[in-house]
Amino acid sequence: MWLQREIRLDPRPRGFHLVTREVEAALPELAGMRVGLLHLHILHTSASLTLNENASPDVRRDFASWFDRAVPERAEYWTHTLEGDDDMPAHVKASLLGPSLTLPIAAGRLALGTWQGIYLCEHRDAGGARRLVATAWGEAGG
Repeated sequence: MWLQREIRLDPRPRGFHLVTREVEAALPELAGMRVGLLHLHILHTSASLTLNENASPDVRRDFASWFDRAVPERAEYWTHTLEGDDDMPAHVKASLLGPSLTLPIAAGRLALGTWQGIYLCEHRDAGGARRLVATAWGEAGG
């Protein structure tokens, strides 16, 4: 069984946002898979995806604090500045985290750890709506 769909995520402010439920809701066919893989790929260069802590909002705030300090805006070494102070730092942050995740599917659900969630990492102040290509493949059955 193969499935491919584009998922649109509403605009969010800069930060790290849990989107696990949105992804699952957009892919009801996963319930029909006994075993498989889900690949998520973000179609943008200034946002990224990662898998991490899904319970404490402190973790998401700490991620934002660390990335903003590690990759500062208005640094004298940035040359790609025409699209705003947050643009080049957003590209670097997105490259550090990466554009995709591959997740296991087991018994009709994403096989995530108890405290794991899918993050949309929005690295721009006004990045707009974001699009993911979701590709699932696996064996049907319950």
